[in-house]
Amino acid sequence: MREICLDTETTGMAAKEGDRIIEIGCVELGEHGLTDKNFHEYIDPERQMEAEVIRVHKITNEFLVGKPKFADIADKFIEFVQGARLIIHNAQFDIGFLNEELRKLGKPSMEEICGKDNIIDSMELAKAAFPQMHNSLDALCKRLEIDTTRRVKEGHGALLDAELLGQVYLVLKQQQGILEIDAAPVTADV
Repeated sequence: MREICLDTETTGMAAKEGDRIIEIGCVELGEHGLTDKNFHEYIDPERQMEAEVIRVHKITNEFLVGKPKFADIADKFIEFVQGARLIIHNAQFDIGFLNEELRKLGKPSMEEICGKDNIIDSMELAKAAFPQMHNSLDALCKRLEIDTTRRVKEGHGALLDAELLGQVYLVLKQQQGILEIDAAPVTADV
């Protein structure tokens, strides 16, 4: 089964309150690492972002002017992830945003596109591997000695974060063997 690490960047924290996706990054995993197949799009959210959000991901309102709208990239995104196992750090957040965008277009949910049991929350897997420890993506990268220099310079970009997550997932899979367990289904209440 194809495995894809996915991340999004958004205008805020609440999809149900009108926040939107501004970037989607997906990287495909192979047996020995990341493949050369990925999906990456910046998206015009059709709304403005606050300064504190821009400080996190360093994507400005001006940069997003003229980028495609989610409706313009939805079919291409669905085609890329269709039937794959998705690995997402704090999956409930990203799935909630993606499902809200797909719902607005009358498209199937992520659970329908990939299969409910094929959405893996790497945060939950990390908690199982490192109980009572901080398990953010940054903390995991530091613990597993994965270089985050680009993230410090470039901010929390979706494609870069998906690449880092891919590295974390592969190291955990190899060293801990924890990722062969059945994952609990992700519910999206964002």
